[in-house]
This record gives sequence, structure tokens and C-alpha cells, in this order.
Amino acid sequence: MSVLSGNRRKAVIAFIFVTAVLDIVAMGIIIPVFPSLIEEFVGSNADAGWINGVFVALWAGMQFLASPVIGSLSDQYGRRPVILLSCAGLAVDYVLMALAPNLWWLAAGRLIAGVTSSSFTTVFAYMADITPPEGRARAYGLIGAAFSGGFVLGPLIGGFLGEISPRAPFWFAAGLSGVAFLYGLFILPESLPLKNRMPFSWRRANPFGAMKLLASHPELSGLAVVNFLLHFAHHVFSAVFVLYAAYRYGWSPWQVGALLALVGVLDMAVQGLLVGPAVKRFGDRAVMVFGLFGGSIGIASMGLAPTGLLFTLAMVPNALWGLAMPTLQSLMTQHVSESEQGQLQGANMSVASIAGVASPLFFGAVYAFTLREDSWLPFSGTAFLVASLVLLVGALLGWFVAKQAQRREQPA
Repeated sequence: MSVLSGNRRKAVIAFIFVTAVLDIVAMGIIIPVFPSLIEEFVGSNADAGWINGVFVALWAGMQFLASPVIGSLSDQYGRRPVILLSCAGLAVDYVLMALAPNLWWLAAGRLIAGVTSSSFTTVFAYMADITPPEGRARAYGLIGAAFSGGFVLGPLIGGFLGEISPRAPFWFAAGLSGVAFLYGLFILPESLPLKNRMPFSWRRANPFGAMKLLASHPELSGLAVVNFLLHFAHHVFSAVFVLYAAYRYGWSPWQVGALLALVGVLDMAVQGLLVGPAVKRFGDRAVMVFGLFGGSIGIASMGLAPTGLLFTLAMVPNALWGLAMPTLQSLMTQHVSESEQGQLQGANMSVASIAGVASPLFFGAVYAFTLREDSWLPFSGTAFLVASLVLLVGALLGWFVAKQAQRREQPA
């Protein structure tokens, strides 16, 4: 771990916080308009649902392939160059999608975005470099708050620009990614000392080789499954939320952007303010399990909500899932060495990417099926109910893994 003074460490955290916010704002800007742009090309809400699911799966598939490579590269060459290349690549990608004349261009854009956004693994590895194990849940909560803060601003800006033109948000996102690159170029320091670096190896960098690390400890492998279920459940939002909100509640891009901003505010409050005190009082494992149960209740409530107001109120219990992610990450980092943090985050992202490939295809198909005239399940909120069940399974597994770990740690 890097040895930094208190003031220096605070400054470094501020640098990575700002970089993360700029990246996430850029990504959040396109959320309210991307499915609508697909619908503009295909002319059908139902078709746009499954096609959007395919595009999210393409993005996640590239993350699956690229994340371990990027994580291992950051273990050898440092975190800073990987973050800078990602910001530059995202800027180019948003320009490509802003100019897209057809679905094939959009598909190419999602492939590129899957590679460049894989550097999120490096952001978490960066925090592990400069934070002692006992403080990582709080540090990851701060990064989660940065991501949430980006999703507050991004959808709001995207929804506003989307009212002007469905292409405008992409241009704005390209500009923000360019700013993030320049900010990192001149401000962001390196976090990984030369003595802690590990030579690049294709054995560790391929996604299946990287995930072998997750089998090195019983709790680590159990938490990896929980990580998969968590990401699988929450991809219901990226797959169908925008189309569902327009179909069931008649919301415009601006209203969708405002609601996504509310989601970001709630997530920011939970991860930025609640994680630290909750972990200090109850411990990583208890807080993780509670967050998973709370998220399951929230997603089920959203799927059952008959009005837009009740759907919005259901966002409050849903936000509790934000307690699970940083505590899950913190627990996993405690079972690998300092030189393997990048590899661990790459493996975690690969697991999340597998969920990201399967989940949007699944939920997109479920949503499209519920809208068919001959459907035997004509309830458009079904996808959210299934996602709630998946997260509930994750909560039960997390509780079981936590109990087993506590038993192993008790003195004989």
C-alpha cells in the first residue's frame, strides 16, 4: 500500500473522486436518450427493448474480455495511464455514436465503450492502493457516491439535451470525457509504487484465468456469486427502465432523467453517508446482507407500483442496495495481496460483465414478451419482480456466506 500523509491522501482521493464523477456524468448523459435513439431506428418500443438489451450485452461482453487485461496492465504499469487512456477512448467513442447513421454504428460504439469503461476496475484498485483494509468499505462507499453523483448530473443534463436533439447528449458526453482526460493528465498522481507492481501475464489477464483468483478462498468464491447476482438483478434498469417508464407512466426523456437523478441522490446519500457509520457499528458482512434484502424489497415495489408516484417512492428502499456493493468489495480485498488488487478488480468486473451479458438479454426478452398481444403474462412490471427475486437469492447466499465465515474465524 502507498504510504501517504493524511493531507496528501485526502488530496489524492479528491483527484480520483473528480475523475470518476466526470466519467460517470458523461456515461449518465446518454442513458435517457440511447433507447429512444434505438427506437428511432427500428420504429417499435418492444423491438427497441430487446435490441437495447443486446447492446447492453455487447458492452458487458467487451468488459468481460477487457477488464482482466486492463486490471493486470494496471498492476504492471500503474493505475494512472490506464485511467487516462480510458478517458480519451470514451471521448472518441461518444463522437462516433453522435455521428451514428444506423444501428451498426451504435453497436460499434457500445463495443468500444465496453473496453474503455473497463478502467473502473482500476479506480477501485487505485483506492485499495492508498487505503488500509479496515478503511476500504468507506473508501469504496465514497467512490460509489462519486458514481452516484455523476448519475445525478448526467441523466438531468441528458434529459434536458435530449429534448433538443437525441444526438446532443453524445456530443456533450464527448466533451466531458475530454475534460476528464485533461484533468487526470495534469492532476491525477500515480498510486501504485514500483515495488508493488506485478509483471503482466496472459495467464492472469484472460478472464477465466483471472477468475481463478476468486476460488482461492471459500468466502471469496461465495462473495463472487453474490456479486454476480447483484449485477444481474440491477441490469434490469439498463435493459428496460427507460422504455418501461415511457410505456407504463408516459414519462418524457426529461422526466426519466430527473428520476435517474433522484436515484443518484439516494445512492450518493447511502454510499457516501451511511456506509462508513454502518460498517463501524455492525461490520461489513451484516451491512452487506441488509443492503441486499433492502434492495430486493425496493425493486419488487417498483415492479408493482401502479402509479409513477409510487414507483418514485419505491426508489427509497431500493437505494439500500448501495450498502452492499462497497462492503462486498471491501470483504473481497481482504483475501488477496496488495500486488493482486488490480487482478481482483479485473476478476470482479469479469463476473459483473458475465451478468451484464446475460441479464440485459434476459430482461429485454422478458419485457418484450410481456408486451406481446398473445403473451400469457401481460404485466409490464414482470422484469422488476424477477430482478427482485434474483437479488433476494443473493441476500440469502450472502447471509449464508457470512455465517460460514464467522464460524471459521471463531477460535476452536
